[in-house]
Amino acid sequence: MSQVRVSRHESGLGWWEMATRDPDPVFAGHLLRLTGYIERTRVPLSRLEAPFSGIVVILSFDDELRLIDAAGRDELHRSFIAGLSHGPTLTEHQGVQHGMQIDLSPPAARALLGVPLSELTNRVVSLEDVLGRPVTELLERLYGRPNWNHRFDLVEQELARRFTEAPRPPSAITAAWRRLCETGGNIEIADLARELGYSRRRLSGRFTQELGLSPKAFARVLRFERATDRLARDDGARFAEIAQDCGYYDQAHMNRDFREFAAISPSEYVGRTLPDGGGVAASDDVPFVQDARAAAA
Repeated sequence: MSQVRVSRHESGLGWWEMATRDPDPVFAGHLLRLTGYIERTRVPLSRLEAPFSGIVVILSFDDELRLIDAAGRDELHRSFIAGLSHGPTLTEHQGVQHGMQIDLSPPAARALLGVPLSELTNRVVSLEDVLGRPVTELLERLYGRPNWNHRFDLVEQELARRFTEAPRPPSAITAAWRRLCETGGNIEIADLARELGYSRRRLSGRFTQELGLSPKAFARVLRFERATDRLARDDGARFAEIAQDCGYYDQAHMNRDFREFAAISPSEYVGRTLPDGGGVAASDDVPFVQDARAAAA
């Protein structure tokens, strides 16, 4: 079993703890990441959640979050699931958060939910509305576990049980998803369709229905995600190099995707990044953000 890795932050903004553990190899291609978190901030904190190539499941032990999804719906949720999206989601809490995040591959989420992920595109949906009463029971059991390791064990046990019972999405759609991920989105969709024995139109229609975005849109999210990962480790001095490495035509091409997916430029994205895994602030005027960055320097 892999070890739990814990990062902590404390500054004028507040403090948080993020715990992660590599999923059991048996979940390869299904479970992308497991994270546990505790957060206490001095003031309400808003974050920008840019499009992600996985399906996010939040299991909350604490207060509701305010979420404004990519379609502009403004709702309160505690535990929820977020589908693939074409744009940013904004989240806000009132100073307290405690829970877990499960990142699933789209094919895995399609199997577990039993419904096409096109029903979740650009949406955030209460987990109870999708899975019913078992969610409440699982939350009670997770909260009662003594540490993150035991909680991760329980999540993996529950996922293993559900995967055993879940029908699989069409193999060609899973194969298309896998090829897009392997190439970082840098494959022509027409070539991908030929590899799988589909017409481009048929592949695009089936992929969109089953997983929630078209292959072309999903490829763009993969490239964008790779760029944000690079920017998290860069001071912004090599934007043109990062754009080229991530499959963009040039820096202007990357800038356009940032405007669409995050509603800000790459330099603004870097400037709003919070330290120690804290995510990305939704605006430049979040109190104490500069203090938090200075404390981490």
